[in-house]
Amino acid sequence: MNTIHQSQCKPTALITGAASGIGYQLARLFAAHDYDLVVVDRNEIKLIEMVSKFQEEFGIFIKPIIKDLSISTSPEEIFTELQKATIKIDVLVNNAGFGTYGLFNETNLTTELEMLQVNLVCLTHLTKLFLKDMVKQGDGKILNVASAAAFQPGPLMAVYFATKAYILSFSEAIANELEGTGVTVTVLCPGSTESAFHERTGMAGSKLLKGKKMMDAETVAKIGYHALMRGKTVVIPGFINKILAKSVRFIPRKQVTKIVRSMQENK
Repeated sequence: MNTIHQSQCKPTALITGAASGIGYQLARLFAAHDYDLVVVDRNEIKLIEMVSKFQEEFGIFIKPIIKDLSISTSPEEIFTELQKATIKIDVLVNNAGFGTYGLFNETNLTTELEMLQVNLVCLTHLTKLFLKDMVKQGDGKILNVASAAAFQPGPLMAVYFATKAYILSFSEAIANELEGTGVTVTVLCPGSTESAFHERTGMAGSKLLKGKKMMDAETVAKIGYHALMRGKTVVIPGFINKILAKSVRFIPRKQVTKIVRSMQENK
């Protein structure tokens, strides 16, 4: 793998969960728009393959960081490593996340605590660390990847839905706080997306997914990227997803929860 040095004139984007799915497609978009990259993932093989491919295709600087974000010290370690390398981050993409499927009473506590760390705590921690310099320099962008799950409770994926609701609320709040600073925050809320996510969680056979055509990760990434560049706060890819997200405000919460439970159940 050839080493390409960071350019002083190019902006740099940091993307977590970059080795696959939406994160990979977002990294490809930033690379295609002449950004240098810092890509973070725990899958070393996929990440190194990606770096080699992107360097050959785009001729940009890419710094891979192999890191398990379920470990609480990871955000500080990433920040310190980049400070030592004098790499300034212009765009932070908090994409890493995962879910579990099943009755909360029966699911694994250790896995769910790791999910909270990755989906929620790590995202908050990285945002806190990198935001200060963005505000100081009067420029920067943050993209937090939530989900259409953020808009309602999610029986059979109770913790996952709750983490995404946090990301939505957190992102909207700090976007408001940052008005006038030159820093924008965008939260991407995709519906079901073609990826290995559903197989890993065990919900591929649910009524919500079985036999349904899902939006592909590349399309979701493009929608998210262009919304970020426009400074839009909340973006929900897909007309039906937008309608569903808005309609839950007019239905009693108990009924919404029952509907989601029915959709989440395996046939």
